[in-house]
Amino acid sequence: MGLTLGAIVLNTKDLGVAAEFWKQALGYDASPDNPDFLVPTAGPATRLHLDETDRTHLDLWVDRTTSTLESEVDRLIGLGATRVEDWTYPPGADFVVLAAPDGTIFCVIN
Repeated sequence: MGLTLGAIVLNTKDLGVAAEFWKQALGYDASPDNPDFLVPTAGPATRLHLDETDRTHLDLWVDRTTSTLESEVDRLIGLGATRVEDWTYPPGADFVVLAAPDGTIFCVIN
């Protein structure tokens, strides 16, 4: 298996308030690349992405040393996931949006 839980995308109505709460609650800091991405200050852990428009979902990151985006998507489809066909992807997207058998949306990210 070549996936890890890389991030949880958390829908919030107020990025600033959410960021302050979750930074203190989890001991995280804002990512230098994007202040809406909260990262652990010590050691590896799942990131928390704050977003005002996206729904809450899991981001599964592909371990590129053992797998590829395509092979993981195929594996997950074999387990019962389906592609979300009506998703609008940005140019050069490095992810695929899938739905678990129960309809839960998640992303597989290269």
